Amino acid sequence: MTQIQKAGLTRRSLLRTSALAAVGTLAAPSILRAQSSEIVIGCAGSHTAWMEQIVVPHMKEAIGADILFEGTKSSVNLEKMASNKDAPYLSVVQMDDPVMIQAVEADLLTPITPDAVPNMTDLRADAVHMDGMWCNYVQPWAGVAYNTDYAEGVPSWEALWAPENAGQVIIPSLQNTEGMWTMFVAAMLGSGKPFSEAQYEVDAAFAKLEELKPNLLSVYTTMSQAFNLLEQGEISMLAGNFSSYTLPRKAEGVPVDLAAPKEGIFAMPSGICLVKGGPNPELAQAYVNEMLGETMQAAIADFASSVPANTTVKAGAVIPDGVPIYSPDWAFVAENRRAWIERFDKLMAL
Repeated sequence: MTQIQKAGLTRRSLLRTSALAAVGTLAAPSILRAQSSEIVIGCAGSHTAWMEQIVVPHMKEAIGADILFEGTKSSVNLEKMASNKDAPYLSVVQMDDPVMIQAVEADLLTPITPDAVPNMTDLRADAVHMDGMWCNYVQPWAGVAYNTDYAEGVPSWEALWAPENAGQVIIPSLQNTEGMWTMFVAAMLGSGKPFSEAQYEVDAAFAKLEELKPNLLSVYTTMSQAFNLLEQGEISMLAGNFSSYTLPRKAEGVPVDLAAPKEGIFAMPSGICLVKGGPNPELAQAYVNEMLGETMQAAIADFASSVPANTTVKAGAVIPDGVPIYSPDWAFVAENRRAWIERFDKLMAL
């Protein structure tokens, strides 16, 4: 700790820096051992705005917790949990459902129970998974983000493949959960089957993704950089983006919007879990309880344009009417994702 202060860094800034570095070091440095009022939360990098503005001050006031958060990809949070399984430094992790399944299989989580987290009793039944191993706390929706200076909308996912959009499109890597949406759309368009069947047509998906390559400026693993290019008009469309990121930027006056193409949109699976053996377990349970409670649910849902999981809360995003909303077979995704990532990276020459 002394060495860090001499170097001009605070403990918090070190965590944030390591978070932005994303993949970085997976082993827990000794300074990350939580003190009595501190808990370290793993979350997505795109959560930074509302974690800083809403969650951190609320948790200090409500439960006396000093929140240190690491924003990165769900897959990286999983690697950190696995690498530090014998001496966890994360107390709570907020990550996507398919990665939660892998965390359960690796015995990295401890169940959330109503006795310790009473607010979970107010959640929708489908927001509690595998006997409480994790809960969904909010649910953004995902479509196609576009620059409003260059388009009036994106009526169909086929627009990503349109010749006039050559070099104007960025899609997420399959390392990012939102990357799955473009893959599933490619499966639907390539196979001609409905989503319920097309999600298993992997070869059709990759054949259609190969056809998309002339239109791609790049493939991202860090969404904020790609979104900057969209805001600046360097690209016209960003596939698979979600309401919790695009719509707040739109509200700030940035020339972007989120389209709900006619083929359908996707429900982002935002989950929260307790790390098995994590520091300060009672404070971690109190944090989860607050995240599932009415105050935080309303605040995050409004700020991030997301649908709350707590049935007593009426705030949050309005889901577009007239288009289907898909949620895939996450067990199938979890079983095959590593192979898909390798195939995708090879296809895109990453």
